[in-house]
Amino acid sequence: MGLAGDEVVEIQLGKKAGEPSIVTVNCPDQTGLGCDLCRIILEFGLCITRGDVSTDGHWCFVVLWVVPCSPIINIQWTGLKNRLLSACPSFCIPFYLDFGSLPKTAQMYLLKLFSVDRNGLLHDVTHVLSELELCIHRVKVSTTPDGRVMDLFFITDGMELLHTRKRQDETRQKLSYVLGDSCISCEIEEVECFQQGFSSLPPAVAEELFSAELSNSQVSFPTPRSDSAKMKKVNVTIDNSLSPCHTLLQIKCVDQKGLLYDILRTLKDYNIQISYGRFMSDTNGYREVDLFIQQTDAKKIVDPEKQDALYSKLKLEMLHPLRVIVVSRGPDTELLVANSVELCGKGRPRVFYDVTSALKLLGICIFSAEIGKHSFLERQWEVYRFLLDERQEFPLSSRRARNQIVDAVRRSLLGCSN
Repeated sequence: MGLAGDEVVEIQLGKKAGEPSIVTVNCPDQTGLGCDLCRIILEFGLCITRGDVSTDGHWCFVVLWVVPCSPIINIQWTGLKNRLLSACPSFCIPFYLDFGSLPKTAQMYLLKLFSVDRNGLLHDVTHVLSELELCIHRVKVSTTPDGRVMDLFFITDGMELLHTRKRQDETRQKLSYVLGDSCISCEIEEVECFQQGFSSLPPAVAEELFSAELSNSQVSFPTPRSDSAKMKKVNVTIDNSLSPCHTLLQIKCVDQKGLLYDILRTLKDYNIQISYGRFMSDTNGYREVDLFIQQTDAKKIVDPEKQDALYSKLKLEMLHPLRVIVVSRGPDTELLVANSVELCGKGRPRVFYDVTSALKLLGICIFSAEIGKHSFLERQWEVYRFLLDERQEFPLSSRRARNQIVDAVRRSLLGCSN
């Protein structure tokens, strides 16, 4: 007999403002499930402040304490619960939700928005799409000489209802309400053959964006001075002495948005299972994570090469889960943001949202934008490219202005408040 939806996923909302809500998941286990759950929570604009997970290899119990990443985010709790339910192993699904009519692969749609350009336009559109649970997979933004903008968004619907007239009308109405007189036209159509575009980068730019030097003590990347000392304090310990069956993985690093997701996606890519784990509350801006882990053959990680590879990868991801640089593109200035892609092909959630939010707060207009994939040293990355508009009061050619942009974007991507 299966479990009802309320028995599989339960969400207990905080009783007052600022109090964490508690998300509980109780379902059959599978490798990478924790990563999938954390990814969905991050996608809905939530930060995980504390977490506990335990499993016997067949059944898991996960408890996560969450808060909104920003006070302006309107959390769609019903949508979150349904998405978490859909991530649980498939044999549970028929007992709580009828997914029989849903396609195996989410239908892709093209949203074509034609409007008058203004500061913050792209972020305002992205905010609406986020609240509607419409996920952006690719975007192409271009500005015409007369100050008009054509936005092309390739999106999927978390509610799987965008094929209906009612859902399309709701999307158009909300976009029209937010954009006001700026909106000229808005069209939505199905896309039959979608392929994620691949971003072509000059070799020197790719080297600067993706390269890292990893030593036994730290990962070296260019970072804003205000963050550099704190960001370098990352401790990763792999211990096989405390358990006869499990390897203890201990991590202590600076707190940042998506931290648990970054840890668990790394373990998922290495095909490592978690038997028990605890994600501690922050202490002076830091997080402590204790995970008892195994390989898929239920054995400890004793191979020194595997340990070194896991150690290096975790440290790299804790220090720099995202890469942010500003470069010259001929006479223009381009902002580049990159994140590594999971082996399953999924990129990091809400990157486009956070970057456009930072640029809006800085008062910088976006002339064009696009999302693509890029391969570098046998790794695949998701690359966000923003061609920025020059302003007299904010000269983009100056080193100070570029450092300010990088700092603001990094804080928006990794901080728990915008």
